[in-house]
Amino acid sequence: MMLNEIVSTAVKKFGVGREQLLPVLQYVVSQEKWLSEDALLGVARAFDMSAAEVYGVASFYSFLDTKPRGDYVIRVCRTVSCDMAGKEAIMEALEKTLHISVGETTADRKFTLLETNCMGWCAEGPAMLVNDYVYTGLTPEKVVDILQGYMAGA
Repeated sequence: MMLNEIVSTAVKKFGVGREQLLPVLQYVVSQEKWLSEDALLGVARAFDMSAAEVYGVASFYSFLDTKPRGDYVIRVCRTVSCDMAGKEAIMEALEKTLHISVGETTADRKFTLLETNCMGWCAEGPAMLVNDYVYTGLTPEKVVDILQGYMAGA
């Protein structure tokens, strides 16, 4: 589906009231994996808003990516509870296995590594999301096993 069709479908599904901006942006991300400048401009036109207003909303929410991401977006919780449960060792294992740092995407565009705010799994931290799948109770060894599964299927 072309970008204009995606925006049009989202607008038909959710409407163009200001309160529908977030669902429309989420829909575009679900189809395109990120919000390109063209996507933001298309949504702005549909909502009769400035591109700056739409970008302001998009950039506020960490799950509305405004940069291209890999096929697998890994988001690691960066809150105090996950930090105390061993998040740093998890990050080191991820960075070492993927050969990238936080905020980067692998050269083959398969993986992007990000940190995010609380995901609501504090009692079972450290936690991470790979796309929409939640992993909790992580150890460095468990993280490597998880990544190897994605790499084998990638």
